[in-house]
Amino acid sequence: MTAPLTPPPPPHDNSPHQAWQASPPAGSPGAGTYGQDGPGMKTEVREAAVITVAMTVCGLLLGLLWWWLAPHVPLVGDASGGGWVVYLKDSEGEQAAGVDGTFTLLGLGLGLVSAVVVFLLRRRGGVPLVVALGLGGLLGSVVAWRLGVWLGPTSDVLAHARAVGKGVTFPAPLKLSAKGALLAWPLAAVLVHLGLTALFGPRDPEQQ
Repeated sequence: MTAPLTPPPPPHDNSPHQAWQASPPAGSPGAGTYGQDGPGMKTEVREAAVITVAMTVCGLLLGLLWWWLAPHVPLVGDASGGGWVVYLKDSEGEQAAGVDGTFTLLGLGLGLVSAVVVFLLRRRGGVPLVVALGLGGLLGSVVAWRLGVWLGPTSDVLAHARAVGKGVTFPAPLKLSAKGALLAWPLAAVLVHLGLTALFGPRDPEQQ
């Protein structure tokens, strides 16, 4: 009596040739693109650069809104003492604080919008995107600040007072007294994006 014949198990080919075929070579269409583990570092850096430039350009919008919405600080010129003197028309007014507050609120609003847009475009997040939000928001705030000052009234208040005449009210130059307002946009963008990523971003399999 003989034992039944069973076919031998298929051989396991662990040759280097098979391993080389398992992953696409560098430079192929599948390399450096989005996959199960997200984009490659080059793709993330490229996206971060685009976001930084876009937010810097959006600083022009912030500057226009600040120039349009910020309250005017009234000044008055007086030449009774032989020379021109410029002083605040309302020494107890809060217009100067309103100028800084307007810039801060606009920066917070743009930070919220930019964070939501970036999150919707790239839900996975990543360090380069967070850095881009912070750097782009800061550069955009600086652009907005300088544009608003340039669009606002002249900084030569004595010449302005002479031009309008004695006792005539005229607006003060648009300036940002609290430079910390420049951080409103980048901080809001980074914090909101991190919060959205933590709450609604994709989870790794071991974290589900």
